[in-house]
Amino acid sequence: MIDKIKEIIGEAEGFKAQTKEEVEAFRIKYLGKKGVLNDFFAEFKNVANDQKKEFGQAINKLKTTAQDKVNTLKEELEAKEEIKGGYGDLSRPAEPISIGSRHPVSLVKNQIIEIFSNIGFNVSEGPEIEDDWHNFTALNLPEYHPARDMQDTFFIQTNPDILLRTHTSSVQVRYMENNKPPIRTISPGRVFRNEAISSRSHCIFHQVEGLYIDKDVSFADLKQTLLYFTKEMFGKSKIRLRPSYFPFTEPSAEVDIYWGLKTETDYRITKGTGWLEIGGCGMVDPNVLINCGIDPKEYSGFAFGVGIERIAMLLHQIGDIRMFYENDVRFLEQFKSSF
Repeated sequence: MIDKIKEIIGEAEGFKAQTKEEVEAFRIKYLGKKGVLNDFFAEFKNVANDQKKEFGQAINKLKTTAQDKVNTLKEELEAKEEIKGGYGDLSRPAEPISIGSRHPVSLVKNQIIEIFSNIGFNVSEGPEIEDDWHNFTALNLPEYHPARDMQDTFFIQTNPDILLRTHTSSVQVRYMENNKPPIRTISPGRVFRNEAISSRSHCIFHQVEGLYIDKDVSFADLKQTLLYFTKEMFGKSKIRLRPSYFPFTEPSAEVDIYWGLKTETDYRITKGTGWLEIGGCGMVDPNVLINCGIDPKEYSGFAFGVGIERIAMLLHQIGDIRMFYENDVRFLEQFKSSF
């Protein structure tokens, strides 16, 4: 009888199954109420006393072997099913996926980059934490220069020579230091100024500044570049340049576009004039070229800058600049259909 049990244990250990039904049939055969194991338990009373211990140990081993085999086969088959059904039923309707959207500032920035890329401008970037040389001194604003008061700056308290950049002109300085003319680049990025936050101004905003350095560059080249930009960006073909002052350009000008007076909104944003300021520009000051290692007798150039938030507010009729920074999903979802 014991030899018979050992033979059945061997059969149980060598059993293999391809389906759950086969595993269940094995379980019933060995562990069911009318199974092999119960038959051996029923025979236990007929076993001689000197063999009962060995007989009982053999029955227990058979039970353990059968139960372990059932558990192992179930786990293997379930694992195969998980791998096979990893992608689920491909014919079933998919769960609705919420489509994200680009931030309006990113949309406008990318549009500006594309416009200038079409006329040969590359993109240059630099650090947001700058030193005094690249942010001020190299741009013709030496220490104690009164023009520094035009920009309320965030300085690093432990090192007054380190600050959060107030414009991306610092990127242009770095680019001129590391590249020889001809230079044609735009520098988009985030800038910081210690200003009161309101519906029209913020302490954090974004700029795109452009720089073109080559031989015989004139103010006429600057005007035509800006006219091309306004046509592509706004569809406006009328601009004007008003004399202004920037320490790093001479002469300098403010750039206005004729927005028109067709709607009440047009009257409000242009204050009834039809003209709207979009940025500043000018011919690069010779001192800036010298500071960056470029000979002003051989090369000349122009620079310009526009605020990305201001343009985004115009294009999308956004009345409060703070909406760009509040991360309100209801606001951002309005730009899902944008490019």
